[in-house]
Amino acid sequence: MPVIGVFALQGDVREHVRALGEAGATARPVRRLTEIEAVDGLVIPGGESTTLWRLATAFELLDPVRKLIADGLPVFGSCAGLIMLADRLEDGVAGQQTFGGIDMTARRNAFGRQVDSFERDVTLQLGAGNGGERGDKPFHAVFIRAPWVAQAGPSVSVLGADGGRIIAVRQGVLLATAFHPELTPDLRIHKLFVSMVKGMS
Repeated sequence: MPVIGVFALQGDVREHVRALGEAGATARPVRRLTEIEAVDGLVIPGGESTTLWRLATAFELLDPVRKLIADGLPVFGSCAGLIMLADRLEDGVAGQQTFGGIDMTARRNAFGRQVDSFERDVTLQLGAGNGGERGDKPFHAVFIRAPWVAQAGPSVSVLGADGGRIIAVRQGVLLATAFHPELTPDLRIHKLFVSMVKGMS
């Protein structure tokens, strides 16, 4: 059973731990570099991307996690986690940095502010498997101050879009969604990530 850490500096840590456990992984919060280096995969949860960046910098994790991602650590980022996995940002605050890894440009708060948060069914192309469920079955997505992918490079697979706006992507062992799958009972995205981590072992 793969061990997956949830980056526990800020955000929906407990919800991801629950979902990963139900999806077939051993999940635990991780904060220190030694803890991150000991897991088979990492989840960067939703929260606030500038806070995640500043805390990662304060805890001297920004460059080490960048290196782990570059060296092939499987990572899944939801909402703010998508922003942290983007190589480029639109509308970032002055000096804002990311871990990077996915050849994409993310636009922060693209769907609006907190009051503009919403839920709706979206269609995702997750491929075969995922607990025997069809990957194209509608996914009830929760968007909270959500970003979107303004531009994706040629090596990025688009797994979902909403009104022409890219909301889910994969590049190799990196996965990202603009919405919060951990806030729903639908485990397909977490199962996909667990299968990606298993494929690396």
